[in-house]
Amino acid sequence: MTRDPGICVARIGAAHGVRGEVRLWPFTEDPMAVIDYGTLSTKDGARQFEVVRARIAKDHLVAVLKGITTREDAERINGLELYIDRDKLPETEEGEYYHADLIGLRAVDPAGGAIGRVFAIHNFGAGDIIEIAPPQGPTLLLPFTDAVVPTVDLAEGQVVIVMPQEIEGDSPHDADI
Repeated sequence: MTRDPGICVARIGAAHGVRGEVRLWPFTEDPMAVIDYGTLSTKDGARQFEVVRARIAKDHLVAVLKGITTREDAERINGLELYIDRDKLPETEEGEYYHADLIGLRAVDPAGGAIGRVFAIHNFGAGDIIEIAPPQGPTLLLPFTDAVVPTVDLAEGQVVIVMPQEIEGDSPHDADI
């Protein structure tokens, strides 16, 4: 039986200094919440880590992990993603979703025709973007808004996508600017 890895809440980055501190990239709404979750595990569950303390630094945290005491220890865990069991997370509000719940869902048009699968959710600073992987061709990057994604049905395993008529930046007049 395959282990459910839970929800990825952070990724360990490069070592910070010589005493085992690491850069930690949290994927939580509140970056410091990773301290409150207790034991964090690798995807396969083979390794566990606990954030002893952390401080905010630019766009990441600088963290001390229990048992990581040297720069060499920190360098060996660079790139590991850290997960927690879903039941440790709060329930989502209406219209809110954990990205892990959306990735892999079928994407269909309003008539039920297949468009592809949800490949990823991004946020580059101007709102959420849903990335759809069609059966062929490049992925589609669409605004994750009620107008474009009017229905998310986790029970049915699908999202309904209403393709926008025009995506900002696609106008032929944009080239004249």
